[in-house]
Amino acid sequence: MSLTITVLLENNKSNNNLIAKPGLSLLLEDECNRVLFDTGPDGSFSHNAQNMGINLNDLTAVVLSHGHYDHCGGVPWVTKGTRIICHPGVNDKRYAAVHVMGREMKMKQLSADVEFAHHKMEYTREQLSIGKRFLWSGEVDTPEPKAYGLLEGDPCQPDYIDDEGILIYRTAQGLIIFTGCGHKGLINIIRHCQKITGDNRIYAIVGGFHLRCASPRKLLEVRHFIQELKPRWVLGCHCTGWWGNLWLPGTMKLVTGSKVVLP
Repeated sequence: MSLTITVLLENNKSNNNLIAKPGLSLLLEDECNRVLFDTGPDGSFSHNAQNMGINLNDLTAVVLSHGHYDHCGGVPWVTKGTRIICHPGVNDKRYAAVHVMGREMKMKQLSADVEFAHHKMEYTREQLSIGKRFLWSGEVDTPEPKAYGLLEGDPCQPDYIDDEGILIYRTAQGLIIFTGCGHKGLINIIRHCQKITGDNRIYAIVGGFHLRCASPRKLLEVRHFIQELKPRWVLGCHCTGWWGNLWLPGTMKLVTGSKVVLP
């Protein structure tokens, strides 16, 4: 048994036949299931799949990590009638914000104006099994939530990205953890996955780790935590950035077009 990870979209690319854009889309395949984790900002993931000879019409499910446009904006290019699993907050309208004279002011819209009606939507705040080995985490426990921008409202409210969830793959060697952006913090995310599965062994950590602008102090904390876990694989991409990949132990960087088989 093995799990194959194909990067359909990431900020960088491996060859000129593919499109690279800020965002993330991973195709995950084992002997029973084919799961698409995030869709990137638009149809680029679909374009790349076609150029790589990959058919996306028979997916087990699409899992959306959260409602930022660079992770769910490609939903209109997903085959109609596909099962899509995500938190109900994926529909929230959200914005980046700037602090001006004691007030938070809206700037760029970070959510995608996506029509989900053409798909089989499963909204849940709770964990959900997908086949035998995949598990959607539901909401991630965070002791000290951090806001990233604002949610639409009157007045606008801080956006703690409560809709961010994690995709977990359970193996005999431990957990493979897939993160879209990791806004909740990599340490919080891993601890949450350990808690809900009862498995403290981490075989691999894959995805965006939100470390491209992290302070050296934060990076040291994350580095030491991961060193204690001794995962077999650390596969960083997207918002991990070159800075985050530089600090993490044994990191292998993923780019658009990468294909990794985890035995």
